[in-house]
Amino acid sequence: MKQPTQHKKVNLGREVNIKEMLVLLKRFDTTLPMPEYKTSGAAAVDLYARETTTIPAKGIGYVPLNIALQLPEGAWALMAARSSLHKKGLMMANGIGVGDFDFRGDGDEYKAALYNFTDADVVIERAERIVQLLILNRTPIKFIEKETFPDADRGGFGTTGN
Repeated sequence: MKQPTQHKKVNLGREVNIKEMLVLLKRFDTTLPMPEYKTSGAAAVDLYARETTTIPAKGIGYVPLNIALQLPEGAWALMAARSSLHKKGLMMANGIGVGDFDFRGDGDEYKAALYNFTDADVVIERAERIVQLLILNRTPIKFIEKETFPDADRGGFGTTGN
């Protein structure tokens, strides 16, 4: 079942109607803020650590992000590191996080898998903003297998066709 969208008027130098996607959200700790856009032009919302978590040196830790989502049909969630995360010596362990449409149960809390690339433990404090969330539409793909392609090879991975 598709969830409805609504329109919101935003002033970007002129009044513009922007279509909003409605997403059901559960917070595990309601004393922490709701995810929100920090500026009118922000692409993503920040997510907060639900509890203080220590990421061991050269290790991986899992930080609960205080939300479970029920995404609209045809949508998926992308979690990316906030641009300041590397300053703490951390990065997303798998580059990004993907939240599938069917990850939607009452206890399905989103978590950030973080890799500590320093030689010391790093502490993420409760309520610290650590990752950002985007909700995107999914377009199903269908592969058509070919034995060869008519286009010339570009030169391999990492080249610009020199």
